[in-house]
Amino acid sequence: MQRRVLLGGSVGQFIEFYDFTLYGLTAVIFSQLFFPGSNPLAAMLATFATFGVAFVVRPLGGLFFGALGDRIGRRRVLTITLIAIGGATALMGLLPGYAQIGAWAPALLVLCRLIQGFSAGGESVGAPSFVFEHAPVSRRGFWLNITIAATALPSVVAGTMILILSQSMPNEAFMAWGWRLPFLLALPLALFGVWIRSRTEESEAFKDAKASQTKEFSPIREAFRENKLRMVQVIFVMGLTAMGFYFLSAYFVSYVQTTGHLSREQSLLINAGALALYAVLLPIGGRMSDRFGRKPMLIAGSAALAILAVPSFMLVTSGSLPLALLGQAIFVVALCIYGGGCYTFFVEIFTTKTRFTSAAVSYNGAYAIFGGTAPFIGTALVGASGVPHAPGVYMAAAAAVVLLLVLFTRVPETRGRMG
Repeated sequence: MQRRVLLGGSVGQFIEFYDFTLYGLTAVIFSQLFFPGSNPLAAMLATFATFGVAFVVRPLGGLFFGALGDRIGRRRVLTITLIAIGGATALMGLLPGYAQIGAWAPALLVLCRLIQGFSAGGESVGAPSFVFEHAPVSRRGFWLNITIAATALPSVVAGTMILILSQSMPNEAFMAWGWRLPFLLALPLALFGVWIRSRTEESEAFKDAKASQTKEFSPIREAFRENKLRMVQVIFVMGLTAMGFYFLSAYFVSYVQTTGHLSREQSLLINAGALALYAVLLPIGGRMSDRFGRKPMLIAGSAALAILAVPSFMLVTSGSLPLALLGQAIFVVALCIYGGGCYTFFVEIFTTKTRFTSAAVSYNGAYAIFGGTAPFIGTALVGASGVPHAPGVYMAAAAAVVLLLVLFTRVPETRGRMG
């Protein structure tokens, strides 16, 4: 059962992030088909603003599905979220562009992103919570980070698919319908994930917590009454990794094309390699946190990001294929050190009875504030300053702030915590 839960959690995370990051990988295409105009920068800003819309509703989805999950169980909620996000993504692949239906095209695109964001608000926390509650106590970091590592592989798979499609057909055919195929694949993938999860059960910890619930039990009220400080801590701790992950998975492909002046194929290839490295290194970071603790990994990782972010972004925009790959690899190493601590910390810090609600609100709040805005802010900083590595300065500053917060506020060590 533990292995089934680990597989179900990982498959679900793969599918959710496959759906969610497809948009970032095809941002340049969306800017041309859904936001046409004479100014490419304005089109890209509109595209990334639409990307960020999904993050605005993620906290609402987290609040809704979190409370539901703490009441009726993780597994049922995770079935709903997978079907919703898969359906919305497939619909994006069917949408006509601005040339066909005018302003309705970006409006419907925004609606699909809202559905994606609302359902992702439950999935992104429900799956780690489900895995955490089944994991051996001494290997929670390793198990959680295997689950989270599955969020990097979708970009590798989707990026490879887009690369193959764009190389195997004329550009006119790819822009007309070829880019839509990876989106249409989302629905059958979601149904496969639902089947995997149907073969799992709730954890004993959740069953015990549910048995002790009274009729008056309100997960939302209890979460805010008991965990206000912890939720604020999680917002900042997870905000840094949210920013870093969405720079890596949703921004770098277009960033390398528009600022580093490499081709679409080159940028997809580099990013696929970086995300594959992320998927390999993140479980190692989790295993290190099982040995050394979550807080030391947070300190080491935020320090590494503060020091290495600017050099990494300078290499990414160098215009050289090997140097751009090296820059993303350096960034990934720092991000995985930090991820080794944060991805277990954000569910381990809360007790079972309100874990889903508390973690969902704070995690999705972090991703809304810092993750969803990262591509937009990165694009705006480059446009306003004319400095190619300006987003790296933003990343380094955020890492320095989080390092100080972890060092000088009451961020607890959670390794081995029970309850």
